[in-house]
Amino acid sequence: MASRDLKSIAIEAANGLNPPVKERLFDVCTVSRTDRETKLTLVFEHVDQDLTTYLDKVPEPGVPTETIKDMMLQLFRGLDFLHSHRVVHRDLKPQNILVTSNGQIKLADFGLARIYSFQMALTSVVVTLWYRAPEVLLQSSYATPVDLWSVGCIFAEMFRRKPLFRGNSDVDQLGKIFDVIGLPEEEDWPNDVALPRNAFTSRPAQPVEKFVPDIDELGKDLLLKCLAFNPAKRISAYVALSHPYFHDAEKCKENLDSHMPSSQNPSEVNAS
Repeated sequence: MASRDLKSIAIEAANGLNPPVKERLFDVCTVSRTDRETKLTLVFEHVDQDLTTYLDKVPEPGVPTETIKDMMLQLFRGLDFLHSHRVVHRDLKPQNILVTSNGQIKLADFGLARIYSFQMALTSVVVTLWYRAPEVLLQSSYATPVDLWSVGCIFAEMFRRKPLFRGNSDVDQLGKIFDVIGLPEEEDWPNDVALPRNAFTSRPAQPVEKFVPDIDELGKDLLLKCLAFNPAKRISAYVALSHPYFHDAEKCKENLDSHMPSSQNPSEVNAS
C-alpha cells in the first residue's frame, strides 16, 4: 500500500468517527525504510492516562457498567474502522488504550499494526502475552480475529480491574485460558500446529460470573463471542456493534453526559 494511502487511513482514523476533530492530529510523518516498507508516525495531543491507569485510579466499587458499555462501544467502533481498512492492530492491551478526562477512548501504539492480506505471512510474536489469542499462542495462522480476542480480555478486565489470563509462558497462558473457557473440541483445534490438543487436561468451561463479576447476561454473551477459541467463530467488530448489549448504549451515554460539563465533546476514537 502506498504511503499516501496509509496517510489517508491514519488521518481519517485520527479525525475521529463522531465527529471529526482534525486539529488534534498535529502531524503525520512517513519515512521509507525500503521499497516495501514505510514507517508511519502520527503526532497527537498528549493524553494523561491509559486504561491501566484509569482502572487503577477508579474508586470502589469499580467502573460503572454504563461507562464500560460506552467505552466498549467506542473501542469496537475504532476496531471496526481499522479492520474495514484491512489493518490489524496486533497489540491491543489496556496500556495501548488512552482515556481522556471526558471518557473518550483513543487507540494507541501502532508499532505492530499491519495492512492485512490473505497472502501475507504474519509474524508469530505479536500481542502482549496476557492478551494474546490462542491461534497466536499455538503459532497458527491468524488475522483480524486476534484483535477481538484482545478486546475480550480487555472487556473482562474493565469489570475485574485485573487481567483475566495471567500466564508466564505460551503454554501456561493456554492453560489459564482453558481453565475459563474449557478445553476446545477437537474440530476447533488447528491442524497446522505442533502442540496437540491432548497435551492439555480436559476441563469444562466455567461460569463467566465466576471470573467476571457484575457483568449482565448480554455482556456475558458478547464476552464469550469475543473469547471463542476458534477464530472463525469469533465475533467481528462490525457484528459486535449490533450486539444487543449495545442496544441501550445511547441511553447510557445520555446518562453519562448528564453528569459531565456541557463543554465536553462527544465520544471519539482516535488512533495514535
